[in-house]
This record gives sequence, C-alpha cells and structure tokens, in this order.
Amino acid sequence: LFFLQGRLRQVLVLLTLLHGSDCFYVPGVAPINFHHNDPVEIKAVKLTSSRTQLPYEYYSLPFCQPTKITYKAENLGEVLRGDRIVNTPFQVSMNVEKKCEVLCNLPNVPVTLTVEQSKLMAERIREDYYVHLIADNLPVATRLEFYSNREEEEKKKEKDVQFEHGYRLGFMDGNKFYLHNHLSFILYYHREGVEENQEPTYRVVRFEVIPQSIKLEDLKADEKSMCTLPEATGSAPQEIDPSKENQLLFTYSVRWEESDIKWASRWDTYLTMSDVQIHWFSIINSVVVVFFLSGILSMIIIRTLRKDIANYNKEDDIEDTMEESGWKLVHGDVFRPPQYPMILSSLLGSGIQLFCMILIVIFVAMLGMLSPSSRGALMTTACFLFMFMGVFGGFFAGRLYRTLKGHRWKKGAFCTATLYPGVVFGICFVLNCFIWGKHSSGAVPFPTMVALLCMWFGISLPLVYLGYYFGFRKQPYDNPVRTNQIPRQIPEQRWYMNKFVGILMAGILPFGAMFIELFFIFSAIWENQFYYLFGFLFLVFIILVVSCSQISIVMVYFQLCAEDYRWWWRTFLVSGGSAFYVLIYAIFYFVNKLDIVEFIPSLLYFGYTTLMVLSFWLLTGTIGFYAAYMFVRKIYAAVKID
Repeated sequence: LFFLQGRLRQVLVLLTLLHGSDCFYVPGVAPINFHHNDPVEIKAVKLTSSRTQLPYEYYSLPFCQPTKITYKAENLGEVLRGDRIVNTPFQVSMNVEKKCEVLCNLPNVPVTLTVEQSKLMAERIREDYYVHLIADNLPVATRLEFYSNREEEEKKKEKDVQFEHGYRLGFMDGNKFYLHNHLSFILYYHREGVEENQEPTYRVVRFEVIPQSIKLEDLKADEKSMCTLPEATGSAPQEIDPSKENQLLFTYSVRWEESDIKWASRWDTYLTMSDVQIHWFSIINSVVVVFFLSGILSMIIIRTLRKDIANYNKEDDIEDTMEESGWKLVHGDVFRPPQYPMILSSLLGSGIQLFCMILIVIFVAMLGMLSPSSRGALMTTACFLFMFMGVFGGFFAGRLYRTLKGHRWKKGAFCTATLYPGVVFGICFVLNCFIWGKHSSGAVPFPTMVALLCMWFGISLPLVYLGYYFGFRKQPYDNPVRTNQIPRQIPEQRWYMNKFVGILMAGILPFGAMFIELFFIFSAIWENQFYYLFGFLFLVFIILVVSCSQISIVMVYFQLCAEDYRWWWRTFLVSGGSAFYVLIYAIFYFVNKLDIVEFIPSLLYFGYTTLMVLSFWLLTGTIGFYAAYMFVRKIYAAVKID
C-alpha cells in the first residue's frame, strides 16, 4: 500500500504542476503552519555510527518511552536505510519555552538502568553512536563553532559554524563513560505574513540541540516534573558505570528563536559544506582535463582513420594494399560471434537497465524532486526504475543475442532477468543475515524481502521477457562485412596488448574525471552525510559517458590494428577498467577515512563496495561496448571490401 500511496502522491503533484498552480512543493514535504501553543512533535529516526555502520532503532536503548509507541508507516527506501521513525515523550509547543523538564513519567523519581542496560549504553557510547531526531521532518543538528585560519583580528570577531547531523549519545574520558542525559533544544521559526485580524502562523525552519551530561545530584527536580539546571562551571557529568546499576534523570529544555530563513530554504543549513570551493575547482578541473584529452584523442583517431581509409580505398595500388597490415586485414573475422554470447548479451542488458535507471534518477534529483527532505525517496525511485527499465534491458539484450547468432531466446531472457539481480540479491541476503544477527534496524525485514522478490519476479522478469521478445524479433544489427568460414590466425601480441594492462590504461581517464565526486558519495554513504549535489553529479555522469566511449574506441582501434579480432568480451572488460580504480579507492578510503575495526562492519563495507564496483563495471563496460560496436561498424562500412 505504501508503494501505491507514494506513486499516487507523485502523480497528484505532477497534475497540480501541470494545472499551473502558483505554488509547487516536492511530494510529501508541503509546509505545515503552526499557531501559538500548537504541539510540535519530536520523533526519533535511529541511532547511527560511522564506526560500526549498523543503525539501531531509538528504543533499542533504555530511553524514556511515551505511553503508546507508534511507528510511522515507511516507504521502501526508509526501510532499506534502516530508518524506524517513532514518537518520543518530548512535549514541545510552538513558541512556548521550557527552562528544564524531567522527561520520564514519574517526576522526581530517577530512572534506574540495570547492569545489562548500563553495559549496552556504555558499549554504544564507546562505538561513537549518534542519535537522530526530527521535528516537522527537519533533522536535529549539533552546532560546532571553531576559528578558521584567519588573521588574528578577524578571529576575535567571528567563528566558523558547521553543523553535525544528530547529537552524540555520550562521550568518554579515559576509561569512563558519560551519557548526554539533558538536551537543550533550540528551534527556529519563521513568522508567516497574515492579514491583520488573523492569528499569526509560524513554520519551523531549524532544529538544533545542545547535549549535556549532568549528574543526578546536580539536577534538582520537583513534584511538577520541573527541574533546575546547575551552573555550567560547577556541574559534574553523568557517568555510566557498566559494572553496576546506574540512576539518572533524562531532562530537556526548549528555546524558540525567530529566524529570517524562509521555509523553502530551511534545508540549506544541513547542506552547507566547508569545501564548496574545492568542489567547484575539482569539477572544473575534471571538465577541462577530460575535454582536452578527449579532443586530442578524437583528433588523432579521426586523422589516422581518414589516412587508413584513404589508403585502403586506393584501387591503383592493389599489391601494396595486400601487404598492408592493420585493421582491414581482419574484416572477415571482426564480426565473428564471441564465446558465451548469451552471458555477454545478458550482462549488457543489465548494463542498459542500470544506465537508464541512473540517468533518470540523477536527472529527476537534479530537478529537486528527490531532495533529502523526502526520506527514502531516492532509493525507492531507484528500485522501481530498475524494475521498469527491464523492458529496455531485455530489448537491447535480445537484439544483440540475435545478432550474435543466438537461438534460445527464452533462456537468454531468463539469464538477463536473473544474472545480475541474482548476484545483488545473493550478496545482500548474506550481509542481511549478519545484520540480523546484530539486531540492527539496518536489517531488511522479511516482509520487505518478500515484497522485493515479488517486484523482481512479478514486474522485472515479465518486462525483461517482453523487451527480449521484441528485441529478438527485430532485425539484427546490420554488420557491413561478411564473416569468413575459417577463422584467421591471430599473430602474437605485444605485452601492452594484455587484458590487464588494457584495464589499467583504460580506467585512468574515466576515474580521474569522477574521483572527487566519489569522495562526496562515499562520505554520504559511510559517514551519514547528506548528498545533494545532483547538478554536479549529472555533469560528472556526462563526462564519464564521453570519456568511457572515447577510451573504448581507442582501445578497440589498437586491438584491431594488432590484427586481434576478439574484441567483444575484451572491450566490455577493458571499458569497465575504471571500476578497478574505484575498488582501489574504496580500500584507500576504508584505511584512511573510516575508523572501522570490527569484523561485521568491515564485511558490510566490503560487501556493499563489491556491489558498487560490480554495478559500476557493468555500467561503464556497457557504455564502452556500444561505443566500440558503433565505431567498428562505421569504419568497416567506409572501406571497400572485395
């Protein structure tokens, strides 16, 4: 049902947009207007740590609970991300301040953590867990102030402000654990313009927290659940001793401040980055380098080709032409079908599926339709698109399979629909079993897994069959030269024509164009950052397509000049060479940027990295293959063959 609701919501929004309405909001994130004293609900999302990569739901730790716990109905993306959005007992009202209030039901009675609960709390503090709350769909952030490397005079005037997503559960000092048991919420509102007689309305535009650790004895609570905070200098922090029971109070305070930030810009705080300049420079650098190299490559290839074709087409000097070495000599074998044509066409079909899915997702996200405020929308859209793009994957795979003289189209269609998705599902299932063992909210629940299987076999498989059927029935690709019956002998190849050397050479340019963007994507995935630079990403994707195509053409040209006509598989493998560099970068990132030491988090990291590298290889390999295939058909159509 939640799938259908999401789709309906998007259709309704598109209809309102087409209707010419004055105001347009992204699905599911229309603004909520509050009046004075209206309740503003604080919800908990999850606990996360970049050290363990295992999210947990909020009430996996002994926090204060409301009388009735209700979980929000979630979309597919939220479930896969490990979000479990749940209500909390915080009582916050619009523009009503609270000095200090005890959170749990019984006033003046401290919460007692058992030895087991204390051990768990201390373990989560040691693992550097962050708590993520939301108010009016806006995530909580901790303000970090520090002085930048400015001149001494300027230092006194202003500090640099950055925001950390969520707040730290606690901190360690030596071997002692301290819990942040008091939360000072600072909520910012924007007053909306209203007519004279109407009550003013407010919108929440920022949600900050200052977490504090205050010892039970220093928090003086009365019968009305009110409490008094100690002076900042004289208070001791609340220690959690994992070897015994601990008594403490959970308290909070609320402060409201007016802000000039409009509702439409309220996410800017969370999306500001410290190194926008670096990002801009790196992108411009990538663009300049890639287009410069692309231009040089194109010029060399076009000039050499023109020369080749002119030489081959000289009719007066037939004997010299006969002695010519080069790509014309293999014209009788260049379109000879390779080994395992079914597997090749299936992998290329999955590559087309991925290409269409990624292109549409990045484009739609660039238009702002998949902003971080619509939680899980990106992943949900990607899953659905991959399923529906099966029809294109099937069509291209079917047509190529027929061109390669394949006959068993039903088996080919089944192979296309199950080979790559089967590997992805298999790896995810094994990793999921480990996450289940840790009782993490990141584990995909069994009903969701069944729903994904139903989508795979109920939507994707029939669509792949449909596309494959029409692709197989269509005319095969028109190859300009006939294939000889007896295969030509391939001369001994030089060392630099080795497959692995080709992969290393071909991967450098595409990887160089995108590795800066890769850093931001990795930070978003592994360090719980928001990724929102889809305009940059779209530009990088275009550069990637161009550079992959050109490198692939150069590599296949060199291969045919060396009289090696077995280019089908080799082009597919070599064009995906940048995936090898992505793997090397992932290992570098793991060693230098992440603080992961345990087995299961490391397994998760390398499991998901394997999936990313495999998908990236399929994507770049497919782009390179089709560019090379078009190039080969073009050059052999341009020469006269007796």
